[in-house]
Amino acid sequence: MDSKGKQTFDFNEHQHIRYNPLKDDWVLVSPHRMKRPWAGQVEKLAEDDVPERDPTNPLCPGSRRANGIVNPEYTETFAFDNDFPALLDDCPELNDTSDDPLFRTVPARGKCRVICFHPNSNISLPLMTNAEILKVIDTWIQETIQLGLTYNWVQLFENKGAIMGCSNPHPHCQVWASSYLPNEIRIKDQMQQKYLTKHGRPLLMDYLDKELNTKERLVVENDNWAVLVPFWAVWPFETMILPKRHVQRIEDLTNEEKRDLADIMRQSLIKYDNLFETSFPYSMGWHGAPTGQYYTTDTSHWVLHASYYPPLLRSATVKKFMVGYELLAQAQRDLTPEQAAQRLRDSSDVHYKRK
Repeated sequence: MDSKGKQTFDFNEHQHIRYNPLKDDWVLVSPHRMKRPWAGQVEKLAEDDVPERDPTNPLCPGSRRANGIVNPEYTETFAFDNDFPALLDDCPELNDTSDDPLFRTVPARGKCRVICFHPNSNISLPLMTNAEILKVIDTWIQETIQLGLTYNWVQLFENKGAIMGCSNPHPHCQVWASSYLPNEIRIKDQMQQKYLTKHGRPLLMDYLDKELNTKERLVVENDNWAVLVPFWAVWPFETMILPKRHVQRIEDLTNEEKRDLADIMRQSLIKYDNLFETSFPYSMGWHGAPTGQYYTTDTSHWVLHASYYPPLLRSATVKKFMVGYELLAQAQRDLTPEQAAQRLRDSSDVHYKRK
């Protein structure tokens, strides 16, 4: 209440909507809903009894995959062509010459790869060493450079946990390269270009400067990187990794920036796991300037960044459902980004399995 007895607005108590300048959309924040009781679906706890090596697991060293190929006895990161790709390079030409604006089709070509992070199945990135994570980052860079010579977009992404649709517990991620710009990237490209034209600086560099000034949503930082909960975050404990230098693509990172990235990834993922003392599930991915033909165009409006979208809301077994209003109207969240950032900051720096 103010001095006149009128109720004053509190971001942590009252509903409001927040603008996402990267995607030109809004998210509804309803913090008062955190007080409601939960009687909905409860997920299974993450499995902790995954064997170190399983000869029937197609991602393990020496295992035979569905196409008959036997994996080498790899001892660090291992990348190979996806046995069941969503995109193929040998798609035939489309002979549809229709100019109907309601029925448009364009050929889609691409390549899908898989990257195994580690030879052991019972380990994840927060339990790996900085040196091992650095090997993963180097492989991300190698794949991006190689595929980026041919394709206009290279999407690095990881789905972690069965709750996020991961069908194999072995630590791995995927790389999908495409001839076209996917929807999320096309919108981010337009919005970052508009911001640079109007304000003269990249959107995410201006944004990071302001976040580092207030530190209200900052989770962890080092000399070259910051991890924060975005002001416009949709998922309960969503985070973004941003470089402190204007970097457009992951292959532009210096050796020092790569080392610091490995360290800050491990730190932030340990905080995730410690939050509910479980192997924290998420979908994550990197977005940077497009590749292929875009190497010859001005992409100075782009800033490299990674996004983590974890579904857990209240505990290791209660997740956020994106249904109903979220599907038909707009994204909605209960926990405020500031509350989420505080809880992550307060989470221990020592992994709960190693205390």
